[in-house]
Amino acid sequence: MSTTHSLAADKFLKNQKYAAWHDATFWSVRTKRDNMAMGLDEWEQLREKASLIKRHTITHLDKYLEQFATNAEKNGCIVHWASDAREFNEIVLGILCEHRVKKLVKSKSMLTEECDMNPYLEMHGIEVVETDLGERIIQLKGQKPSHIVMPAIHLNHDDVGELFEKELSTEPGNHDPTYLTYMARLSLRNEFLTADAGMTGANFGVAETGDIVVCTNEGNADMSTSCPKLHIAAMGIEKLVPDYDSLAVFQRMLCRAGTGQPTTTYTSHFRKARPTAEKMHIILVDNGRSEWIADPEHWEVLKCIRCGSCMNTCPVYRRSGGYSYSYFIPGPIGINLGMLRSKLQHSGNVSACTLCLSCQTLCPVKIDLGDQIYKWRQHLDEYGTANKQKKLMCKAMSFLYGNSGLYNTALKFAPIANYVPSFLMECSLNPWAKGHKMMTFPKKSFHDMFKSGMLK
Repeated sequence: MSTTHSLAADKFLKNQKYAAWHDATFWSVRTKRDNMAMGLDEWEQLREKASLIKRHTITHLDKYLEQFATNAEKNGCIVHWASDAREFNEIVLGILCEHRVKKLVKSKSMLTEECDMNPYLEMHGIEVVETDLGERIIQLKGQKPSHIVMPAIHLNHDDVGELFEKELSTEPGNHDPTYLTYMARLSLRNEFLTADAGMTGANFGVAETGDIVVCTNEGNADMSTSCPKLHIAAMGIEKLVPDYDSLAVFQRMLCRAGTGQPTTTYTSHFRKARPTAEKMHIILVDNGRSEWIADPEHWEVLKCIRCGSCMNTCPVYRRSGGYSYSYFIPGPIGINLGMLRSKLQHSGNVSACTLCLSCQTLCPVKIDLGDQIYKWRQHLDEYGTANKQKKLMCKAMSFLYGNSGLYNTALKFAPIANYVPSFLMECSLNPWAKGHKMMTFPKKSFHDMFKSGMLK
């Protein structure tokens, strides 16, 4: 059975000061996104274009996968196909063992998180070092990302300072962000220089040229591929775009939508191994995506470009944190992806949505995220994961609203509740009272006021 989001969120909200900070932090990112979007007169046209490109590519994925693989091999890359997470991990391990790799440095990749690659490799004696600063922080802390773009955003500089004192032997009590960043850079520089192989994810794969395109702000992908002699690129099959013209559309939108920047500091194209390197391997990963394409109601989640803007605007994510969700990707996109992955395990997340639809209003590729969550809710009873209390409430409300005489009588006597002592109304037996004060019922209902002509 799924872990209920509301129970996990309750733990998060026990620290109200931190919850307020988390909310304000992501709202500021949302504001930056709005400023960037409003700065482009053609923003909505770009959204429509991006949506159409993704719809076309995903519905013709067989053609573009073949084209990409053919061109990548012409460039001298070795292309592998992984049907699921197990096969992906085995392919990576096989490549590393073939080259006698003992240490792997890798840039940020949600696909490797999805496949639990790091613990698999470590179990087989290979050291894996995350090189994105946020990912490195949570790796040292033994945590998972709480956001897909800003994985360590839930930690403040004191948290990081204490962690670095323990793991990197930094100066005790020196939690200055500039100093901490400098010490992380020194530590990572040594990891880059002593690694046997480097791995990158992929923001995009260009079918026409066989390119892997990676967008970063720290240059960690470039370092992961320029120092070691072996480069492995891991890409979900949905990340393909047809050509450079298509790529230009997404490159203009990705960073604006995700972090409120005009562009990432680095947009790196990897087409083949460097002259001084041994080989470049590309692993194309399915892991359920082919099945999801066949789902008529939910296949469009594969349009996602992982910008994270749906999380930044979501009032539930902002106020409950990334670790309140049972799937490793939180927020609106994570709710939908989690349900595609396992309905039984992740259906507790579908309650984490107000259906305000802010997520799909912002989504740069126009995924109907909120509508899809609503659709998932309609089938919870079929999966056996519907909340029994809510089911009972819905039956009672259906009976009440379907009986006009009973409804009018209840409406007439509702003001009596105003005289019930607050400690009886606002207690644990009344879920509505948690975080709310009970409403005061007016003496005259809207119906009475309308009939009497008071609203004219």
